[in-house]
Amino acid sequence: MNENSTTNKIIHIDMDAFFASVEQRDNPSLVGKPVAVGGNAKRGVVAAASYEARKYGVKSAMPSVVAARKCPKLIFVKPHFSVYQEDSRAIMKIFKIYTHLVEPLSLDEAFLDVTQYCNNNKITATKVARQIKNQIKKERNLTASAGVSFNKFLAKIASGWNKPDGLKVIQPSQASDFIDSLPVEKVPGIGKVTRKKMNKAGIQTCLDLKNSDKIFLIKNFGKSGRYFYDLVHLKYFSEVKPSRIRKSLGAERTFFDNISDTNLMLEKIQNIALEVARRLNGKGLAGRTLTLKIKYHDFEIASRSRTLLHYLSDEKEIFNLAKELLTIPLPPQKSIRLLGIQISNLNTNEISGKGEQLRIDFIPDYY
Repeated sequence: MNENSTTNKIIHIDMDAFFASVEQRDNPSLVGKPVAVGGNAKRGVVAAASYEARKYGVKSAMPSVVAARKCPKLIFVKPHFSVYQEDSRAIMKIFKIYTHLVEPLSLDEAFLDVTQYCNNNKITATKVARQIKNQIKKERNLTASAGVSFNKFLAKIASGWNKPDGLKVIQPSQASDFIDSLPVEKVPGIGKVTRKKMNKAGIQTCLDLKNSDKIFLIKNFGKSGRYFYDLVHLKYFSEVKPSRIRKSLGAERTFFDNISDTNLMLEKIQNIALEVARRLNGKGLAGRTLTLKIKYHDFEIASRSRTLLHYLSDEKEIFNLAKELLTIPLPPQKSIRLLGIQISNLNTNEISGKGEQLRIDFIPDYY
């Protein structure tokens, strides 16, 4: 590990149940009650859930019918994305009081590199994080959790440690022991499928991952294996990039068992469409081209695309277009192991006022 890298002061701010918290703030009758944003008791998918709802196991991307069954008193509310965007813009302005190095990940979270501000003002990053949290509470009446460390990986994990309204600091001297104690799924990019594959290989914790042979990881997980290895060995450092402009945005799911039933495929696509819509709206983005990715049981990959005259970001429109691409002229004639939806031709130029497309960091995304 480069010694200079440990002198960086990185903060990750993550708003607490952002969409649901905004709804509770703006409608006091919802305070303290289980709230789901999006969907209803009969159909649709949950876009966000309050902490009161999460206690019952309600989660984002969960079918509304399942959520209502888990929490009979669940209150469904319609999302108000324009309000979320207004709050997000105000929160980002607070961040920029302390640094121009702000990398938004969505409407409700961002990385901040406050190294220069802390050095110039002889102040700790912990105090800056606390000031930011207090200012968000004062100006927007919302709570945020903060993680403070010397790299983005640790700062992001720390922000989720004591939610809601949490603040956790991971010092350079604590980093190695902290990483060793983590379950392997805490590593960005390790989802359910990858975790199960690692568990079968005897990798349960980040200490197990750290002790694994690098060649073995690359052989079994490709380039992602190298990324996982370098991350837990504190050899992977990504700078906070304030000007990332995306070329595309999407989500995909790999299934434990191959799927041949068209109705089940459509059910999976609906969940993916919700996730894509959530990501688009979370970043204030929309796109004109939708690409449906299909990976068959024999690993053959097919894609079907449609470009519209207008921008789309609505969950129902994304689902309906993906459904059309899946079923017309015929649904898949072989069983499939993966489905994905990608939205491109984004409105990034309109939002940024710039014509250039900047490089995007790749972080593996497994489900």
